Amino acid sequence: LLDTEIGGPSIRPFQPDGVSELSYGKKSNSWKESAGPERYRRGLYIFYKRTTPYPMLNNFDAPDSNTSCTRRARSDTPLQALNLLNDPAFFEAAQALAVRVLREAPGPLDDKLDYAFELCLDRKPNPRERERLEKYYASELSLVEKDAKLPGVLLPFPVDGADANQRAAWVGVSRVLLNLDEFVTRE
Repeated sequence: LLDTEIGGPSIRPFQPDGVSELSYGKKSNSWKESAGPERYRRGLYIFYKRTTPYPMLNNFDAPDSNTSCTRRARSDTPLQALNLLNDPAFFEAAQALAVRVLREAPGPLDDKLDYAFELCLDRKPNPRERERLEKYYASELSLVEKDAKLPGVLLPFPVDGADANQRAAWVGVSRVLLNLDEFVTRE
């Protein structure tokens, strides 16, 4: 999903309700969410307001914009986990990963898991990781099969060769992969 265009105006991605009101103390309509491909630009282009910085940047240790930064602080907090699980940007990224795996990795579940793992972590899963992901995929598949509305909510658009339940289960697997410490933290 990442838009790699360099330069241009700031963007305004999804922001939780109430954040804009923190700076002015009243309902503010100044944060108009960006639409189209520019909403997927790098964090460098996010509109920055000193009185109410973008919450996700703060949660992931963005440096202070008023001073130079020689080294980024690194932390691991519950707020980061909540962002990764609940922010619409990360949900859309999981949907895109699921679609990519289903389109580009034909074959059995093992091949798809290997491909998804390589896309996210640049390595194949070890036998224990593969077994846990297979179990998780099976549990996600059984959950979405029980609720006819769930597949349409998790991944509403079709993918050739995959039924709605498989698409929805892959969104769940993708969310797990995108939430792994090995994916999030650069060592």
